[in-house]
Amino acid sequence: MRKSVAAATPPAAEAVEASRRASITLYVIITFLFWASLYVYVPTLATYAQSKTASLALVGVALSMYGLWQAILRLPVGIASDWIGRRKPFILGGLVLAGVGAVLMAFAGRIDGIIVGRAVTGLAAATWVPLVVIFSALFPPHEAVRASAILTLVSSLGRVAATAITGSLNGVGGYGLAFFLAAALAGLAIIVTLLTREQRLPRKRQSAAGIRRLITRRDVLLPAVLAAISQYASYATTYGFLTILAKQMGATDGALSALVTLNLVFYSCGNLLATAIVSRIGARALVYLSFVTLTAGVVVAAIGQAMSAIFASQVLLGVGLGIAYPVLMGMSIEYVSDAERATAMGLHQSVYAIGMFAGPWLSGILAASMGIRPMFGVTAFACLALGLAGAHWLVAGPGKTRKES
Repeated sequence: MRKSVAAATPPAAEAVEASRRASITLYVIITFLFWASLYVYVPTLATYAQSKTASLALVGVALSMYGLWQAILRLPVGIASDWIGRRKPFILGGLVLAGVGAVLMAFAGRIDGIIVGRAVTGLAAATWVPLVVIFSALFPPHEAVRASAILTLVSSLGRVAATAITGSLNGVGGYGLAFFLAAALAGLAIIVTLLTREQRLPRKRQSAAGIRRLITRRDVLLPAVLAAISQYASYATTYGFLTILAKQMGATDGALSALVTLNLVFYSCGNLLATAIVSRIGARALVYLSFVTLTAGVVVAAIGQAMSAIFASQVLLGVGLGIAYPVLMGMSIEYVSDAERATAMGLHQSVYAIGMFAGPWLSGILAASMGIRPMFGVTAFACLALGLAGAHWLVAGPGKTRKES
């Protein structure tokens, strides 16, 4: 596509560029609606789950389903998408599942209903693989980090807008209203997706050896492992037990909504910071910075005795993950061919989804046995030690020349 643009006459080139910009706009809208549908109920999901059971471990299981099914499905989705040369059918399927999962949780009478509904939304989140790939294809390969940062920023803005109204929705219609709004947002995203046009790629039948070679490349695998560590910290705290701790300290549903929204606002700031300075200081330096910031946020949550400290921890956690996420995602596909990018992205997202699963699952077990604050202390130590060690072994950062391994 890029060669044909260069060779086209000026009017034809302008038409191609206009089409590209229109596609970018539509996918920005889809991304915003998709993530809003997955997050509009999240600020009070843990407390909603807790209202269905007295066990913190079961609450952790319910919350962990979102990450577990992403971890299971995202790599197969990437492989299948590359195999048939299509992205759009997978995006549509994921949006349908986002709506179905939300409705299932709205009608859940017991914790097992929430577990099933959250698992379905985890399946829906596998849509992020083809969505990132189809959006990145609208940019030159050397702008992989920039494209992922743009889409990450849009996703965070969708989550900010959604989580900002959770407390108000609960006040008007109880927990259920946010779930029904999530289903409506997913439906709207389906309509917008139907307006997009997709250029079918040649089928790419991956051999087992080819897949193994790709997913064991250090420049593909290591950023995914680091992303999993960062997601573990986030899902053990912000999307896990930090809201329960805040509730125990007297926070209202409105305050819980504000906590998650604040986190996402500063997550967006981290995205912007990463986009602005990655070419100047390099990706590896940003990865170091992100893990130090994440650890500081978990430590503040572990030792803070006032709600002001809990809010401060959300600022640090948001900035840290906001820096790590787009940089690591861009690094994982920057030097991968177009025909293999969905597979590489599927690997990246499957691996970091393990952190999204293990965060609430393992931290739920630890919190049940030692308490929430000591569990945060363990999380902080693991995040810093593993994050800095992994960053040290990164091959290189975006913008630096390296050969594919």
